Amino acid sequence: MPYTIEPANTDDITLLMSLRTEAENWLAAQGSDQWSDRETGAAAISKWRVAIDEGRTWLIRDESRDLTLGTVSRGPADMDFWTAADRPEQGLYLYKLMVRRDSSGLGIGSLVIDWACRLAALEGRAWVRLDCWRTATGLQRYYDSLGFEHVRTEAPAHRKSGWLGQRRSHVILNDLALEPAKASGAIQLQA
Repeated sequence: MPYTIEPANTDDITLLMSLRTEAENWLAAQGSDQWSDRETGAAAISKWRVAIDEGRTWLIRDESRDLTLGTVSRGPADMDFWTAADRPEQGLYLYKLMVRRDSSGLGIGSLVIDWACRLAALEGRAWVRLDCWRTATGLQRYYDSLGFEHVRTEAPAHRKSGWLGQRRSHVILNDLALEPAKASGAIQLQA
């Protein structure tokens, strides 16, 4: 089943908020403290709006069912974690990778990571990088299984995240690729 990726727009903010709330609720039900700092209200909407206006947020869709399956954003290197010695310009940084719970297990996260690797390679970047909560050992194992190398764990007092991982941009794990949505005009990112 082919999935597509398309830039989010401001009409998608309610959908993005519901994806985040679903993820927060699921994590809490699992006993995780990840994303226990709930993102709600005007501040959360403003953060989504900025990421959308800057072209940094995408939707992963199953067009055959007219259904959004997840989202991912990219952003600058988080300098609470990455240092000048890491050569931050060499990385494409992913944030807020979320998949609907009823779409979990379909391999969508792996396809999104492959898509990010293709994009990083097109931009001449060596790495796809991310961070996750220090306590999220299951998520850390998931990223390990997708070819991420643990770089180090940072623990700034004002942050709960800090497990840093990176994957070489030339690593592609799937034969299937996310395709740009037909109406979006998004860049085709095939291997």
